[in-house]
Amino acid sequence: MASVSPGKTEAREPTSRSGSVQSVDRALSLLEALGEDEEGCRLIDLAGRTNLSPSTAHRLLTTLQKRQFVQFDSTEGLWHVGRQSFIVGARFVRRRNFVATALPYLRRLRDLTRETANLGYIEDGEVVVLSQVESREIMRAISRVGGHVPIVNSGLGKAILATYSPAEVAASVAVRGMQRFTQKSILRMSALKQELERVRSSGYAVDDEEYQVGLRCIAATVYDSHSEVLCAVSVSGLTARLTYERVEPVGEVVAQIARELTISLGGRAPGNE
Repeated sequence: MASVSPGKTEAREPTSRSGSVQSVDRALSLLEALGEDEEGCRLIDLAGRTNLSPSTAHRLLTTLQKRQFVQFDSTEGLWHVGRQSFIVGARFVRRRNFVATALPYLRRLRDLTRETANLGYIEDGEVVVLSQVESREIMRAISRVGGHVPIVNSGLGKAILATYSPAEVAASVAVRGMQRFTQKSILRMSALKQELERVRSSGYAVDDEEYQVGLRCIAATVYDSHSEVLCAVSVSGLTARLTYERVEPVGEVVAQIARELTISLGGRAPGNE
């Protein structure tokens, strides 16, 4: 065991009041910023988006580059997410072994509706997008893979919330609250309860421009072998294509694919025991 010489103290990383290590927190903020931009980022832009000085951002990026969590394109002068970030993220997805099974169903959902198909679940009061098959049309997705979407403002979130008890709904919503993203965003618990009743009645949930103007999303839940919700699938597209007239027929397709995926995973929807 290493010893410390008398009169000397070990160097410690600066910590915030919450107990987090400052350099780790800053490095992760850089990774998150890079993950939001597929085209890569310049150092000065990364520094601005993470509220770091360019010198600090460069020092942290260089350290991450040595571990292959980021990579630098010297020709374009752009930083990108590195392969080690992908490897770590892929391990997270593999823990959720339903993702690989769901992929053919997402492809079929995309082909049947011509819209982007998504797979997501709830974590820490938000919907995490685990997998996605992009539309061949002019594409518009709720979020990229790994992205977070508000529960109340998303079809995926509302589809899952509709399976919860009133107490579970209140607890989930309390984590992030209700936020106004558009004029159609749900802001009252009474309105949310009415919306969830509609979801239970129809078998699918609709995000009608509640998160992004011009974007509509239709979702349905997937269940495990204990008849508990496992995740949700959805399609998202421009309102000009995913019109009100298409909501019901597309909703039925989404619900059917969700039922087929449930069976494929050995699951059972409530009432089908």
